[in-house]
Amino acid sequence: MTGAQCWFLSARAIAGMETVLDDVYSRSIGLDGVHGTFSIKPAGDAALELTLDFPDAAAVPEIVARLRRMFDLDADLPATHRQLAIDPLMARLIAERPGLRVPGAWDGLELAIRAVLGQQITVSAAIKLAGKLISQYGEPLDSTLPGLTRVFPDAAVLAVADLATLGMPKSRGRTLSGVAQALLDDPLVFEPGREGGVARLLALHGIGDWTAQYIALRQLREMDAFPSGDVGLINALAALEGRPVIARELLQRAEAWRPFRGYAAQVLWASLSRAD
Repeated sequence: MTGAQCWFLSARAIAGMETVLDDVYSRSIGLDGVHGTFSIKPAGDAALELTLDFPDAAAVPEIVARLRRMFDLDADLPATHRQLAIDPLMARLIAERPGLRVPGAWDGLELAIRAVLGQQITVSAAIKLAGKLISQYGEPLDSTLPGLTRVFPDAAVLAVADLATLGMPKSRGRTLSGVAQALLDDPLVFEPGREGGVARLLALHGIGDWTAQYIALRQLREMDAFPSGDVGLINALAALEGRPVIARELLQRAEAWRPFRGYAAQVLWASLSRAD
């Protein structure tokens, strides 16, 4: 877990559910109705150390598999870097952050809800809304870890909740509930590895291209997903090039980054921070 990853997680930590302290990321988790916590931190240059508090030992393999996806531990970085480094700009940025990976998500519904909350508002504003959602609808958690008091709510709860009362447009509240209902209708809708992931997401009410691409990258783990209209990506490329850039130009530039446009996006996002 690099400094950039810690910065990413810290900037998006939801009060009551996640904490980041001294490069240790901790959070509550739920799996098949059972609740617990984990803490994870760097252990040397090439490993992560996991501390798990979960009452069902049989769930450990599934938890580890989820964490490997969440922290992108199975990525073939050398192959990815060779392809991206064809672009001199990417070669320079990768050299500055050689171990950078694409942060994923613990849970598909949670990531989708986060993405919808983040539509057309800042990261900090979206995290505040998420904190309200957790406080009102998340299940209470008895944990010894400071700051972890609730677990992300189940789809069945969110599907019937009037989420617009949290302080957002009614249309966005309906989209959030619709995303939860979509998971109830198809338990595999956010499952990595299925074909046509972006198309399935675009079929959901209120899910546009940016949201679908973002979910595909961080949850479905489609490494060529690319939210070309993302303001952060546009601003990053403009800053690096020293001139204005429009979304169409960014998308055209990204053709050279296939089939790893998602990694290129993460490199561009990371260039906006000084975490490393």
